[in-house]
Amino acid sequence: MNVVLAKTETGRPLRDVFAVARSRLPGTGKVADYRRQAFDAYERAGLPHRRIEDWKYTDLRTLMREVLPLAAEPDAAALARADAALQRHPIEGVCRLVLVDGVFAPELSATGYLEEGLAIRSLREVLEGGDGALAAQLLAPDNANAMVALNGAMMTDGVVVEVADHAVLTQPLHVVHIAGGGTPSAMFTRSMLKLGKAAAATLVESYIAADGAGAYQVHDALVVLIGDGARLDHVRLIEDGGEAFNISSAVVTLGANAHFNTFGMTSGGNVSRYQAVIVVAGEGSRVETNGVNLLNGRQHADTTLFLDHAVPNCASREVFRAVVGDRGHSVFQGRIIVRPRTQKTDAKMMTRALLLSDEAEADNKPELEIFADDVTCGHGATTGALDDSLLFYLRARGLSEKEAQALLIQAFVGEAIESIANDGLRELATSAAQRWLAARG
Repeated sequence: MNVVLAKTETGRPLRDVFAVARSRLPGTGKVADYRRQAFDAYERAGLPHRRIEDWKYTDLRTLMREVLPLAAEPDAAALARADAALQRHPIEGVCRLVLVDGVFAPELSATGYLEEGLAIRSLREVLEGGDGALAAQLLAPDNANAMVALNGAMMTDGVVVEVADHAVLTQPLHVVHIAGGGTPSAMFTRSMLKLGKAAAATLVESYIAADGAGAYQVHDALVVLIGDGARLDHVRLIEDGGEAFNISSAVVTLGANAHFNTFGMTSGGNVSRYQAVIVVAGEGSRVETNGVNLLNGRQHADTTLFLDHAVPNCASREVFRAVVGDRGHSVFQGRIIVRPRTQKTDAKMMTRALLLSDEAEADNKPELEIFADDVTCGHGATTGALDDSLLFYLRARGLSEKEAQALLIQAFVGEAIESIANDGLRELATSAAQRWLAARG
Protein backbone atom coordinates (compact mmCIF):
# COMPACT_ATOMS: atom_id res chain seq x y z
CA MET A 1 0.00 0.00 0.00
CA ASN A 2 1.31 3.46 -0.86
CA VAL A 3 1.50 5.74 2.17
CA VAL A 4 1.48 9.51 1.76
CA LEU A 5 2.78 11.42 4.75
CA ALA A 6 0.32 14.19 5.56
CA LYS A 7 1.94 17.60 5.82
CA THR A 8 0.87 21.03 6.92
CA GLU A 9 0.96 24.09 4.72
CA THR A 10 4.50 24.79 6.00
CA GLY A 11 5.67 21.38 4.83
CA ARG A 12 6.13 19.97 8.35
CA PRO A 13 4.82 16.45 8.93
CA LEU A 14 1.47 16.46 10.69
CA ARG A 15 3.00 14.26 13.38
CA ASP A 16 5.07 17.27 14.51
CA VAL A 17 1.91 19.36 14.73
CA PHE A 18 0.20 16.59 16.71
CA ALA A 19 3.13 16.43 19.13
CA VAL A 20 3.12 20.20 19.66
CA ALA A 21 -0.67 20.35 20.08
CA ARG A 22 -0.95 17.50 22.59
CA SER A 23 -0.64 19.84 25.55
CA ARG A 24 -3.83 21.56 24.37
CA LEU A 25 -5.77 18.37 23.74
CA PRO A 26 -8.00 17.26 26.62
CA GLY A 27 -7.88 13.82 28.18
CA THR A 28 -5.24 11.56 29.68
CA GLY A 29 -4.86 7.82 30.22
CA LYS A 30 -7.16 5.87 27.90
CA VAL A 31 -8.12 9.02 26.01
CA ALA A 32 -4.48 9.80 25.24
CA ASP A 33 -3.96 6.19 24.13
CA TYR A 34 -6.99 6.48 21.85
CA ARG A 35 -5.58 9.66 20.32
CA ARG A 36 -2.28 7.96 19.51
CA GLN A 37 -4.04 4.97 17.96
CA ALA A 38 -6.34 7.24 15.95
CA PHE A 39 -3.43 9.31 14.69
CA ASP A 40 -1.50 6.19 13.69
CA ALA A 41 -4.57 4.97 11.78
CA TYR A 42 -4.81 8.29 9.94
CA GLU A 43 -1.10 8.46 9.18
CA ARG A 44 -1.14 4.97 7.67
CA ALA A 45 -3.93 5.95 5.29
CA GLY A 46 -3.26 9.64 4.65
CA LEU A 47 -5.81 11.87 2.99
CA PRO A 48 -8.54 9.89 1.17
CA HIS A 49 -8.22 9.73 -2.60
CA ARG A 50 -10.18 8.64 -5.67
CA ARG A 51 -8.89 5.06 -5.61
CA ILE A 52 -10.97 4.54 -2.46
CA GLU A 53 -14.47 3.75 -3.70
CA ASP A 54 -16.30 5.84 -1.10
CA TRP A 55 -14.08 8.83 -1.97
CA LYS A 56 -13.86 8.42 -5.76
CA TYR A 57 -15.66 11.74 -6.38
CA THR A 58 -13.98 13.67 -3.55
CA ASP A 59 -10.22 13.22 -3.80
CA LEU A 60 -8.84 15.18 -0.84
CA ARG A 61 -5.27 14.68 -1.99
CA THR A 62 -6.20 16.82 -4.98
CA LEU A 63 -8.85 19.11 -3.53
CA MET A 64 -7.43 19.78 -0.05
CA ARG A 65 -3.87 18.50 -0.42
CA GLU A 66 -2.83 19.10 3.19
CA VAL A 67 -4.11 19.47 6.72
CA LEU A 68 -3.62 22.94 8.16
CA PRO A 69 -2.12 23.48 11.63
CA LEU A 70 -4.40 23.48 14.65
CA ALA A 71 -6.18 26.78 15.21
CA ALA A 72 -5.04 28.87 18.15
CA GLU A 73 -7.42 29.39 21.04
CA PRO A 74 -9.65 32.36 20.20
CA ASP A 75 -8.51 35.68 21.64
CA ALA A 76 -10.68 38.71 22.40
CA ALA A 77 -10.52 39.91 18.79
CA ALA A 78 -11.62 36.52 17.42
CA LEU A 79 -14.49 36.38 19.92
CA ALA A 80 -15.59 39.89 18.92
CA ARG A 81 -15.61 38.92 15.24
CA ALA A 82 -17.52 35.74 16.09
CA ASP A 83 -20.10 37.76 18.03
CA ALA A 84 -20.62 40.01 15.00
CA ALA A 85 -21.11 36.92 12.82
CA LEU A 86 -23.71 35.61 15.26
CA GLN A 87 -25.72 38.80 14.91
CA ARG A 88 -25.98 38.17 11.17
CA HIS A 89 -27.40 34.67 11.76
CA PRO A 90 -29.89 35.10 14.57
CA ILE A 91 -32.31 32.39 15.67
CA GLU A 92 -34.74 33.27 18.40
CA GLY A 93 -35.93 30.89 21.09
CA VAL A 94 -33.01 28.45 21.04
CA CYS A 95 -30.46 27.13 23.49
CA ARG A 96 -27.34 28.40 21.73
CA LEU A 97 -23.98 26.62 22.06
CA VAL A 98 -21.11 28.38 20.29
CA LEU A 99 -17.76 26.97 19.22
CA VAL A 100 -15.18 29.52 18.00
CA ASP A 101 -12.15 28.16 16.19
CA GLY A 102 -12.96 24.75 17.63
CA VAL A 103 -13.25 25.88 21.27
CA PHE A 104 -16.46 26.16 23.31
CA ALA A 105 -17.22 29.84 24.01
CA PRO A 106 -19.54 30.12 27.04
CA GLU A 107 -19.54 33.93 26.82
CA LEU A 108 -21.25 33.73 23.40
CA SER A 109 -23.53 30.84 24.29
CA ALA A 110 -27.02 31.16 25.74
CA THR A 111 -27.21 28.51 28.47
CA GLY A 112 -28.52 30.58 31.36
CA TYR A 113 -31.77 28.65 31.45
CA LEU A 114 -31.74 24.90 30.84
CA GLU A 115 -34.96 22.98 30.56
CA GLU A 116 -35.65 20.19 33.00
CA GLY A 117 -33.91 16.99 32.00
CA LEU A 118 -31.23 18.75 29.92
CA ALA A 119 -27.52 18.62 30.80
CA ILE A 120 -24.78 20.30 28.77
CA ARG A 121 -21.01 20.03 29.16
CA SER A 122 -18.06 20.80 26.94
CA LEU A 123 -16.07 17.95 25.42
CA ARG A 124 -13.07 19.07 27.45
CA GLU A 125 -15.04 18.73 30.70
CA VAL A 126 -16.11 15.18 29.85
CA LEU A 127 -12.70 13.95 28.72
CA GLU A 128 -10.97 15.45 31.75
CA GLY A 129 -13.74 14.75 34.26
CA GLY A 130 -13.30 11.01 34.63
CA ASP A 131 -16.68 9.93 33.19
CA GLY A 132 -15.35 6.76 31.60
CA ALA A 133 -18.66 5.50 30.19
CA LEU A 134 -19.46 8.76 28.43
CA ALA A 135 -15.91 9.15 27.17
CA ALA A 136 -16.07 5.64 25.72
CA GLN A 137 -19.21 6.57 23.75
CA LEU A 138 -17.47 9.68 22.44
CA LEU A 139 -14.54 7.58 21.25
CA ALA A 140 -16.71 4.90 19.66
CA PRO A 141 -16.62 5.99 15.95
CA ASP A 142 -14.58 3.64 13.77
CA ASN A 143 -11.04 4.80 12.95
CA ALA A 144 -11.17 2.83 9.70
CA ASN A 145 -12.32 6.09 8.09
CA ALA A 146 -9.20 8.26 7.83
CA MET A 147 -10.96 11.57 8.46
CA VAL A 148 -12.81 10.19 11.49
CA ALA A 149 -9.46 8.94 12.81
CA LEU A 150 -7.85 12.35 12.28
CA ASN A 151 -10.75 13.98 14.11
CA GLY A 152 -10.34 11.55 17.01
CA ALA A 153 -6.65 12.29 17.30
CA MET A 154 -6.97 16.08 17.18
CA MET A 155 -10.41 16.84 18.69
CA THR A 156 -10.00 19.93 20.81
CA ASP A 157 -13.47 20.68 22.10
CA GLY A 158 -17.19 20.32 21.41
CA VAL A 159 -20.42 19.96 23.33
CA VAL A 160 -21.89 16.94 25.09
CA VAL A 161 -25.65 17.10 25.51
CA GLU A 162 -27.71 14.62 27.52
CA VAL A 163 -31.51 14.58 27.53
CA ALA A 164 -33.08 12.54 30.32
CA ASP A 165 -35.71 9.84 29.85
CA HIS A 166 -39.16 11.25 28.96
CA ALA A 167 -37.86 14.84 28.70
CA VAL A 168 -39.41 16.76 25.80
CA LEU A 169 -37.42 19.90 25.01
CA THR A 170 -39.43 22.87 23.79
CA GLN A 171 -36.37 24.90 22.70
CA PRO A 172 -34.13 23.72 19.85
CA LEU A 173 -30.47 23.17 20.67
CA HIS A 174 -28.39 25.31 18.31
CA VAL A 175 -24.69 24.44 17.93
CA VAL A 176 -22.90 27.21 16.01
CA HIS A 177 -19.43 26.58 14.56
CA ILE A 178 -17.70 29.89 13.80
CA ALA A 179 -14.35 30.47 12.10
CA GLY A 180 -13.04 33.53 13.92
CA GLY A 181 -10.57 34.65 11.27
CA GLY A 182 -6.83 35.06 11.53
CA THR A 183 -4.23 32.81 9.93
CA PRO A 184 -5.27 29.74 7.91
CA SER A 185 -5.83 26.92 10.38
CA ALA A 186 -7.87 23.82 11.16
CA MET A 187 -10.58 23.28 13.78
CA PHE A 188 -11.20 19.82 15.23
CA THR A 189 -14.46 19.39 17.14
CA ARG A 190 -16.43 16.39 18.36
CA SER A 191 -19.86 16.57 19.98
CA MET A 192 -22.42 14.12 21.28
CA LEU A 193 -26.18 14.15 21.79
CA LYS A 194 -27.65 11.41 23.96
CA LEU A 195 -31.45 11.14 24.02
CA GLY A 196 -33.03 9.07 26.77
CA LYS A 197 -36.07 6.82 26.43
CA ALA A 198 -39.20 8.55 25.10
CA ALA A 199 -37.33 11.88 24.97
CA ALA A 200 -37.66 14.46 22.19
CA ALA A 201 -35.33 17.21 20.99
CA THR A 202 -34.43 19.37 18.00
CA LEU A 203 -30.77 19.91 17.11
CA VAL A 204 -29.58 22.64 14.74
CA GLU A 205 -25.98 22.87 13.51
CA SER A 206 -24.72 25.98 11.73
CA TYR A 207 -21.30 26.53 10.15
CA ILE A 208 -20.49 30.20 9.51
CA ALA A 209 -17.46 32.48 9.20
CA ALA A 210 -16.58 35.80 10.77
CA ASP A 211 -15.31 38.68 8.67
CA GLY A 212 -11.74 38.10 7.62
CA ALA A 213 -11.88 34.31 7.78
CA GLY A 214 -10.08 33.05 4.69
CA ALA A 215 -8.84 29.54 4.00
CA TYR A 216 -9.74 27.45 7.05
CA GLN A 217 -10.63 23.81 7.62
CA VAL A 218 -13.44 22.34 9.70
CA HIS A 219 -13.01 18.74 10.91
CA ASP A 220 -16.13 17.91 12.86
CA ALA A 221 -17.73 14.73 14.20
CA LEU A 222 -21.07 14.13 15.89
CA VAL A 223 -22.14 11.08 17.88
CA VAL A 224 -25.90 10.67 18.36
CA LEU A 225 -27.58 8.04 20.54
CA ILE A 226 -31.40 7.96 20.28
CA GLY A 227 -33.09 5.93 22.98
CA ASP A 228 -36.14 3.68 22.70
CA GLY A 229 -39.24 5.64 21.75
CA ALA A 230 -37.31 8.91 21.37
CA ARG A 231 -37.46 11.45 18.53
CA LEU A 232 -34.74 13.72 17.18
CA ASP A 233 -35.22 16.41 14.54
CA HIS A 234 -31.89 17.52 13.11
CA VAL A 235 -31.06 20.47 10.82
CA ARG A 236 -27.59 21.24 9.36
CA LEU A 237 -26.86 24.51 7.53
CA ILE A 238 -23.43 24.86 5.90
CA GLU A 239 -22.73 28.53 5.11
CA ASP A 240 -18.95 28.54 5.47
CA GLY A 241 -16.68 31.13 3.89
CA GLY A 242 -15.83 30.82 0.22
CA GLU A 243 -12.36 29.36 0.78
CA ALA A 244 -13.32 26.94 3.54
CA PHE A 245 -13.04 23.14 3.68
CA ASN A 246 -15.61 21.34 5.79
CA ILE A 247 -15.24 17.61 6.47
CA SER A 248 -17.96 16.47 8.87
CA SER A 249 -18.88 13.00 10.07
CA ALA A 250 -21.81 11.65 12.06
CA VAL A 251 -22.58 8.32 13.70
CA VAL A 252 -26.24 7.91 14.65
CA THR A 253 -27.70 4.90 16.47
CA LEU A 254 -31.45 4.42 16.97
CA GLY A 255 -33.11 2.27 19.62
CA ALA A 256 -36.53 0.63 19.27
CA ASN A 257 -39.53 2.67 18.07
CA ALA A 258 -37.34 5.74 17.64
CA HIS A 259 -37.69 8.46 15.00
CA PHE A 260 -34.83 10.39 13.38
CA ASN A 261 -35.68 13.21 10.96
CA THR A 262 -32.65 15.01 9.52
CA PHE A 263 -32.20 17.77 6.95
CA GLY A 264 -28.97 19.26 5.62
CA MET A 265 -28.28 22.16 3.27
CA THR A 266 -24.89 23.12 1.86
CA SER A 267 -24.66 26.54 0.23
CA GLY A 268 -21.25 27.78 1.40
CA GLY A 269 -17.64 26.70 1.49
CA ASN A 270 -15.22 25.70 -1.22
CA VAL A 271 -15.09 21.94 -0.56
CA SER A 272 -17.34 20.05 1.83
CA ARG A 273 -18.16 16.46 2.63
CA TYR A 274 -20.78 15.22 5.06
CA GLN A 275 -20.53 11.52 5.79
CA ALA A 276 -23.04 9.87 8.08
CA VAL A 277 -23.48 6.32 9.31
CA ILE A 278 -27.03 5.73 10.58
CA VAL A 279 -27.63 2.41 12.33
CA VAL A 280 -31.22 1.32 12.97
CA ALA A 281 -30.60 -0.97 15.94
CA GLY A 282 -34.10 -1.24 17.40
CA GLU A 283 -37.30 -2.57 15.81
CA GLY A 284 -40.14 -0.26 14.84
CA SER A 285 -37.90 2.74 14.13
CA ARG A 286 -38.07 5.25 11.28
CA VAL A 287 -35.40 7.39 9.60
CA GLU A 288 -36.04 10.33 7.27
CA THR A 289 -33.00 11.97 5.67
CA ASN A 290 -33.35 14.99 3.40
CA GLY A 291 -30.69 17.19 1.87
CA VAL A 292 -29.99 20.00 -0.56
CA ASN A 293 -26.79 21.18 -2.26
CA LEU A 294 -26.85 24.72 -3.68
CA LEU A 295 -23.58 25.29 -5.54
CA ASN A 296 -22.01 27.95 -7.74
CA GLY A 297 -18.55 28.82 -8.96
CA ARG A 298 -16.22 25.88 -8.39
CA GLN A 299 -17.84 24.67 -5.19
CA HIS A 300 -17.63 20.95 -4.44
CA ALA A 301 -20.10 19.39 -2.01
CA ASP A 302 -20.35 15.69 -1.18
CA THR A 303 -23.08 14.01 0.89
CA THR A 304 -22.39 10.35 1.63
CA LEU A 305 -24.92 8.39 3.71
CA PHE A 306 -24.72 4.80 4.94
CA LEU A 307 -28.04 3.61 6.33
CA ASP A 308 -27.77 0.27 8.10
CA HIS A 309 -31.02 -1.62 8.74
CA ALA A 310 -29.77 -4.04 11.38
CA VAL A 311 -33.14 -5.22 12.72
CA PRO A 312 -36.56 -6.07 11.19
CA ASN A 313 -39.69 -3.93 10.93
CA CYS A 314 -38.10 -0.53 10.28
CA ALA A 315 -38.54 2.14 7.61
CA SER A 316 -36.35 4.78 6.00
CA ARG A 317 -36.74 7.52 3.39
CA GLU A 318 -33.99 9.49 1.69
CA VAL A 319 -34.70 12.57 -0.46
CA PHE A 320 -31.83 14.60 -1.88
CA ARG A 321 -31.78 17.59 -4.22
CA ALA A 322 -28.86 19.39 -5.87
CA VAL A 323 -28.85 22.66 -7.80
CA VAL A 324 -25.51 23.25 -9.50
CA GLY A 325 -24.39 26.26 -11.50
CA ASP A 326 -21.16 27.42 -13.15
CA ARG A 327 -18.49 24.73 -12.61
CA GLY A 328 -19.87 23.42 -9.35
CA HIS A 329 -19.75 19.72 -8.50
CA SER A 330 -22.36 17.97 -6.36
CA VAL A 331 -21.96 14.42 -5.09
CA PHE A 332 -24.56 12.23 -3.46
CA GLN A 333 -23.76 8.68 -2.38
CA GLY A 334 -26.46 6.79 -0.55
CA ARG A 335 -26.08 3.18 0.51
CA ILE A 336 -28.89 1.27 2.21
CA ILE A 337 -27.87 -2.02 3.79
CA VAL A 338 -30.56 -4.53 4.76
CA ARG A 339 -28.99 -7.19 6.97
CA PRO A 340 -29.93 -10.88 6.97
CA ARG A 341 -33.19 -11.69 8.76
CA THR A 342 -34.23 -8.01 8.84
CA GLN A 343 -37.62 -8.76 7.31
CA LYS A 344 -40.36 -6.16 6.77
CA THR A 345 -37.82 -3.43 6.02
CA ASP A 346 -39.28 -0.53 4.03
CA ALA A 347 -36.52 1.63 2.54
CA LYS A 348 -36.63 4.10 -0.35
CA MET A 349 -34.18 6.63 -1.71
CA MET A 350 -34.53 9.31 -4.41
CA THR A 351 -31.98 11.86 -5.58
CA ARG A 352 -32.48 14.56 -8.22
CA ALA A 353 -30.03 17.10 -9.61
CA LEU A 354 -30.70 20.32 -11.51
CA LEU A 355 -27.82 21.61 -13.66
CA LEU A 356 -27.82 25.32 -14.49
CA SER A 357 -24.84 25.35 -16.84
CA ASP A 358 -23.11 23.08 -19.34
CA GLU A 359 -20.05 22.81 -17.08
CA ALA A 360 -21.90 21.92 -13.89
CA GLU A 361 -21.56 18.33 -12.66
CA ALA A 362 -23.65 16.10 -10.43
CA ASP A 363 -22.67 12.55 -9.51
CA ASN A 364 -25.42 10.50 -7.89
CA LYS A 365 -24.73 6.98 -6.68
CA PRO A 366 -27.66 5.31 -4.90
CA GLU A 367 -26.97 1.74 -3.75
CA LEU A 368 -28.95 -1.09 -2.17
CA GLU A 369 -27.41 -4.09 -0.44
CA ILE A 370 -30.25 -6.44 0.48
CA PHE A 371 -29.74 -9.71 2.34
CA ALA A 372 -33.39 -10.38 3.28
CA ASP A 373 -36.27 -11.40 1.03
CA ASP A 374 -39.42 -9.96 2.63
CA VAL A 375 -38.64 -6.26 2.12
CA THR A 376 -39.85 -3.22 0.18
CA CYS A 377 -36.86 -1.28 -1.14
CA GLY A 378 -36.22 1.04 -4.06
CA HIS A 379 -34.04 3.86 -5.31
CA GLY A 380 -33.86 6.31 -8.17
CA ALA A 381 -31.78 9.17 -9.57
CA THR A 382 -32.42 11.85 -12.19
CA THR A 383 -30.43 14.75 -13.62
CA GLY A 384 -31.76 17.52 -15.82
CA ALA A 385 -31.99 21.23 -16.59
CA LEU A 386 -34.64 23.87 -15.98
CA ASP A 387 -37.74 23.38 -18.12
CA ASP A 388 -37.60 25.91 -20.97
CA SER A 389 -41.38 25.91 -21.39
CA LEU A 390 -41.90 26.78 -17.72
CA LEU A 391 -39.28 29.53 -17.94
CA PHE A 392 -41.05 30.94 -21.00
CA TYR A 393 -44.41 30.79 -19.21
CA LEU A 394 -43.08 32.71 -16.19
CA ARG A 395 -41.22 35.29 -18.26
CA ALA A 396 -44.32 35.86 -20.37
CA ARG A 397 -46.01 36.96 -17.16
CA GLY A 398 -43.49 39.68 -16.40
CA LEU A 399 -40.78 37.92 -14.42
CA SER A 400 -37.13 38.46 -15.26
CA GLU A 401 -35.05 35.43 -16.21
CA LYS A 402 -33.34 35.41 -12.79
CA GLU A 403 -36.69 35.69 -10.98
CA ALA A 404 -38.19 32.90 -13.08
CA GLN A 405 -35.21 30.64 -12.41
CA ALA A 406 -35.36 31.41 -8.68
CA LEU A 407 -39.02 30.47 -8.54
CA LEU A 408 -38.42 27.13 -10.24
CA ILE A 409 -35.38 26.38 -8.08
CA GLN A 410 -37.33 27.07 -4.89
CA ALA A 411 -40.03 24.68 -6.05
CA PHE A 412 -37.40 22.05 -6.90
CA VAL A 413 -35.79 22.05 -3.45
CA GLY A 414 -39.07 22.63 -1.62
CA GLU A 415 -39.85 18.95 -1.07
CA ALA A 416 -36.69 18.47 0.96
CA ILE A 417 -37.10 21.71 2.94
CA GLU A 418 -40.71 20.88 3.78
CA SER A 419 -39.46 17.85 5.72
CA ILE A 420 -38.33 20.18 8.54
CA ALA A 421 -40.95 19.82 11.27
CA ASN A 422 -40.26 23.10 13.10
CA ASP A 423 -41.86 26.10 11.34
CA GLY A 424 -39.14 28.53 12.43
CA LEU A 425 -36.33 26.25 11.29
CA ARG A 426 -38.09 25.63 8.00
CA GLU A 427 -38.13 29.39 7.44
CA LEU A 428 -34.45 29.52 8.44
CA ALA A 429 -33.55 26.98 5.75
CA THR A 430 -35.71 28.82 3.22
CA SER A 431 -33.91 32.07 4.05
CA ALA A 432 -30.52 30.38 3.54
CA ALA A 433 -31.68 29.17 0.13
CA GLN A 434 -32.91 32.65 -0.73
CA ARG A 435 -29.54 34.16 0.22
CA TRP A 436 -27.87 31.74 -2.15
CA LEU A 437 -30.31 32.62 -4.92
CA ALA A 438 -29.79 36.35 -4.36
CA ALA A 439 -26.00 35.93 -4.56
CA ARG A 440 -26.17 34.23 -7.97
CA GLY A 441 -24.86 36.37 -10.78
